[in-house]
Formats: sequence, structure tokens, C-alpha cells
Amino acid sequence: MIVGTAGHIDHGKTALVKALTGTDADRLAEEKARGITIDLGFAYADLGAGTVTGFVDVPGHEKFVHTMLAGAGGIDLALLVVAADDGIMPQTREHLAILDLLGIRRGMVALTKSDLAEPDRLAALSAEIVELLAPTGLDGAPVFPVSALTGAGIPALREALARAEAETAARATGDRFRMAIDRSFTLAGAGTVVTGTVLSGRVATGDQVMLSPSGLPARVRGIHAQNRKADQGLAGQRCALNLAGEAITREAIHRGDLALDPVLHAPTQRIDATLRVLASEPKPLASWFPARLHLGAAETGARIVPLQGPLGPGETGLAQIVLDRPVAAAFGERFILRDTSARRTIGGGSLIDLRPPARHRSRPERLAQLAAMALPNPAEALAAMARHGAVDLDAFARDRALAPPGLAQAVAASGAAVIPGTRQALSPDLLDALRQGVTAQLTAFHAENADLQGLGRERLRLAVHPRLSRPDFTALLRAEAEAGRIALDGAFVRLSGHLPRLSDQDEALLARILPSLDGDERFRPPRVRDFATEIGADEAEIRRILRMAARQGRLDQIAHDHFFARATTIEMVAIIRDVAAQAPDGWFTAPAFRDRVQNGRKVAIQILDFFDRLGLTLRRGDLRRINPHRIDLFQPDGPDM
Repeated sequence: MIVGTAGHIDHGKTALVKALTGTDADRLAEEKARGITIDLGFAYADLGAGTVTGFVDVPGHEKFVHTMLAGAGGIDLALLVVAADDGIMPQTREHLAILDLLGIRRGMVALTKSDLAEPDRLAALSAEIVELLAPTGLDGAPVFPVSALTGAGIPALREALARAEAETAARATGDRFRMAIDRSFTLAGAGTVVTGTVLSGRVATGDQVMLSPSGLPARVRGIHAQNRKADQGLAGQRCALNLAGEAITREAIHRGDLALDPVLHAPTQRIDATLRVLASEPKPLASWFPARLHLGAAETGARIVPLQGPLGPGETGLAQIVLDRPVAAAFGERFILRDTSARRTIGGGSLIDLRPPARHRSRPERLAQLAAMALPNPAEALAAMARHGAVDLDAFARDRALAPPGLAQAVAASGAAVIPGTRQALSPDLLDALRQGVTAQLTAFHAENADLQGLGRERLRLAVHPRLSRPDFTALLRAEAEAGRIALDGAFVRLSGHLPRLSDQDEALLARILPSLDGDERFRPPRVRDFATEIGADEAEIRRILRMAARQGRLDQIAHDHFFARATTIEMVAIIRDVAAQAPDGWFTAPAFRDRVQNGRKVAIQILDFFDRLGLTLRRGDLRRINPHRIDLFQPDGPDM
């Protein structure tokens, strides 16, 4: 369990931690000299539950609230400290507001310096604290009068913390590894060390990790978990990682960076989130409101764009956050907003979409998508998102830090259908609608364009809903073709039963051409330009009609502008089979085929190249043989082209 202190400056947070653990969390010379905590301090102790509890001691001074925020991420229990002599102070209220915005629901209150107050004062102050906590997530937190000086109340508080430690549920370690870094330093004999709280997953000695958002790769040389040497660090523990890598130095790593599974490295500079504005704000937050964003230990400038109109004091709504620099983030992480002068906390909330659109961000359909994405349970979120459009499963898993088993479980539980050949998921109803949309578009196109072979793939993609990326739509079309519902013809798509129909005028022109493709000249028929000259027709029209007849299976285009009757193609296949049967080992030469069909060498080579492209013949140098797996390609009752 990780316990985080909170409270006003000089209310005895560090002294309390020392009384509980025996460790002085003030580690800097300046802290000793000034008597206040400036940077994060850490202490560890077994409080009696048999496990190690970690304490994060944070500064209470207004100037150091940003440091307090760096330590507040990942804590399991808040220890709010209020001095009996001062009572509730401004930083007490701000720290409590921050804990509430961070979604912390477990906590205790230490009424420190109890030796300086009379019993009546302690009772009255306890009542004030109960009233202060009532509207927050720490409502009902117990209050313990204590004195670090005399030791009064310390055993009772330690015992309560030990019970809380025993009741703390272990965080899931099956997700991918993420650790928020709050310190980086060099240790003699070891090298670069980073410390922080493991937010998800686990890490082991020897693992490869990535530092994000910088993208520096590193190897884990050693681990201390909860201040003890360990082979691995788990979610919910404070860990120190000894890192090694070509560019790994203390200066290259900053507070707010994350050490994570390399798969999760995907920094973002634009995020959609839920945002609650504190009631203490003087006016509503309008578009492009400037602020400072605190996310874990990271801090950066930001602009806030409310998605449903200005957000007034005390209101909660959706907002897009545009950052000054990229950060490493994950779905559901809590954030805090402070004003640009760092004098007050504005509000906070949780992250929803780490890759939102910059345009059309407030459309009703977009807001409905965000409502689906905001569901915390992965299976429920995936099911809801899949009802609105295609969900990229790899991005979904990455942004929620899900490992493959967790993603597979979410997909199975969601009932979503994965588009064959892709990593995209849709609801079954939406996938059916997409397939029906493809069929409807092709049916309508064929009805209006009976003479055309089919609809262009890109035009079809843009006409159906939901819209998929080109690669994913191509995969869908291939699956539909394999199922026999459609046929793919180059860049065109058609219904499987559709063949282009020639007009009566086109059929009449074709009838004048077909006799020249039969008879003694069938193995060396005229070319398109020859037909155009012979019958006095436009060359482009002749070419169009012959190509359409080829799509109908009546002709075959052997080479450019050179068409053969399908019956002749079948006859040439029989000749090739006979020539191969008479050749040694089945390998035959082009001249042997040329002599049988009695045409020129160039035309014979073009014919054999045509069969090579179709896979009916296999070529090795100047020799060819029949491919037994394609032998029935041009059988009279077999498949046509």
C-alpha cells in the first residue's frame, strides 16, 4: 500500500511520517535548513500487517503544490494532516480538493500537534474536519488526534494503517507495465536509477522498457520494490529501477516521464476528458482557456476546449485538452488543472480518448462515442464503442495498457465481431449493416450500369457506413469474395453473379468481329487496330467491346490489344498438355508449341507468357511444364477467367 500525506505547510507531515516509520523523509540539505519539505520524500515500514507500507511525504507550501501533485498519483490511501493549533488552512482545502479530483476514496485524518490543544479544541476541530470531508470522496474518514512529539495517538493511527494495508486489494498485474517516474539520479557503481510508482503490470530484471515520451529504450539491470531488493516490481508498489542503455543518463530522464512496456509508447498532445471545475472558480471555462495540466508527475501548459459549451464553477462536462508538449498517458488516468500562475487549482478529471479529432469534436455522434469510450470496464466499453463504428483493437489495448490475454477476454465478453483479416471490431449488427451496404451499393450500380464490370473499390468504400480505412476495407472485400457474395476484378467490385452486358449495338459490332477469331487464323487473330481498319469503327470502341466480352468469358486478352476466342484458348491448353506429354520429363520449349499452332515466335511467346501469368504453366529458363494444381483452369466445364 502507498500512503500519501497531504496538508498545509508546517502542519507536521514529515514529523508524523518519521513517528510512524522511524525514517526522516526530508532528504535535502535545504529542507533541513528551512524546516519544510521542498521535494518528495519517501519512507517505508512494516506497520504490523507483515507487508511494507510506503509513505510519500509531499510539500504543503503553495509554491510546491506541483510537487505535491507529482507524488499524489498512484497512492492507495490519503493521510490528510491538520495541525491542532492552526486548524483548517488554505492548503488543507486545496490538497483535499486535489485528492477529491484525483478520485481518492480511502483516507484518514491525522490531527497533529494534539499536545498543543485542549480536549474541547480537538473535539471542535474534529467536527469541522468531518464537515469539510462530507462533500468529498473522503467522507467518513476517521480522525486521529496524534502528537509526533509525545507519541500520543501514534499507535492507534499505526494500527489503523496496518488494517488498511491488510484490506488493500492487490492491483491487477496482468496488464502491461507502466511506472510514473518522479526522480532520476546516478548511483555510484550502479549508474542511472529512476524511482516511481508502478501504475500497472509488472517489471522484472532484464526486461526491456521504453522511456516515454522521449522514446529512449532501456534495460532493467536491477529493482528495489518497497525499498527492498527484488527480482520484480508489481502494480501498486514504489520501485527503484536501475536502467542501462546507450542514451540513458540522469539528465535524459525527467520527472513525469514513464517507464513502460515498449508497446505502450505512443505520446499524445491532444486528449478528450471529463472535467470537473471547482466551485471556487471565479468564472466559467470557455474555449481555449489557458491552464497548467498535472498528469501523474508530469506538468505542461494546456488549452482547454469545453465540448458542450462553457463549463461553469462546480460543473462537470467533456473537454478537449490541447497540450504544449506530448505526454505519456493512459485511459482513465486522473489529472489536475491549475491556473497559469500556479496560484490556484481550477479542476480536474479523467482521460477518455488519447487520440481525439481536432475537427468536428462536438458533433452529437462524437459525444456519443466519448460516452461509450468513458466506460471503465474494457468489455463494456468495447461493446459500446463497436456500436458506433470500427474499433482498432491494437489502439484500444495500448491506450488501456491491456496485455493480449486481457484484450482477448474483453473482445470475447463484449460480443464484438472482428472483421476477418483485420484488427478492427464492430458490433455484429453494424458488421451486418456494412455487408448489406456493400451489397446494396453494388446492386444499385449494376442496375444503372449494366454494361460496366463493377464499382471502383474506393468509391464503394466511401459510400458505405461505417467507413473503414483502405487496408481494412480491402480485407473486408476479400473476406466477402471468399464467401462468394462478391467478386473482385482488379480495382473493381461486383456482385458474384453479375456480368457486364453489351448493348444491342455493341453485340452487333462484336458479331462482325467474332468470325475473324475462328477458323484457320484462330491462333493468330487480328489485333484491335486491324479490326478498326477492317470494319471502319473507332479503335477505342473496339477495344472496349472486346474487353467486355473477355470479362464475360467469351474471349481472352492474351496480350495488349490481342484477343483470342475462349474456345481457342481451351484448344491451346490441350495442345500444351499434349506437347508436354511428349517432352522429356514434361519440360517443353516455346518452338515446340509454336510449331503446333503454326504462328510466329513472338505470338507464341505472348501466348505462353499469358499462361505463365495465370499459373497454368511453370517456367524455368527457356523451358516450361504444366502446373498440375492449375491443370483444369480452362476445362470446358471448369472455372472461367
